[in-house]
Amino acid sequence: MTAINKILVAVDFSDHSKYIADYAKLLATKLDAALVVVYAAPSLSQYVGFHVPPNSIESFVGEIVSGAEKSMDTYLAENFSGLQTTGKVVTGYAAEEILATAEQENADMIVMGTHGRKGIDRILFGSVAEKVVKGANIPVLTVRPPAL
Repeated sequence: MTAINKILVAVDFSDHSKYIADYAKLLATKLDAALVVVYAAPSLSQYVGFHVPPNSIESFVGEIVSGAEKSMDTYLAENFSGLQTTGKVVTGYAAEEILATAEQENADMIVMGTHGRKGIDRILFGSVAEKVVKGANIPVLTVRPPAL
């Protein structure tokens, strides 16, 4: 039987992230698995060619990462006390960073939310969840939270 010893939980700190935590906590408890919670901050490197000084972009990204690290600490304390949990804030394109972190951490499963975008929203924003599901070589549980 396949063992699930480590679960990567991808979050965006939206209102839906609490709902994702509930599923991850249930799985981790039942399977006695460790959790790695990851948030992917945008790198904004695609904007370097515009008339914005690179040091301004780097400063802005640094502030996003710093804020995300504080949010991560709060999120872990509120949702995963008593469980073996590690938080990571990474920088880059979300789907790529989730897949890379899952591989680096030797995760056995990914748990993440999906917004269920359709039509023009999906064309404009894409689907991180879809890209992770298609690119992952481990099981991915996508959770579509109820409408808030």
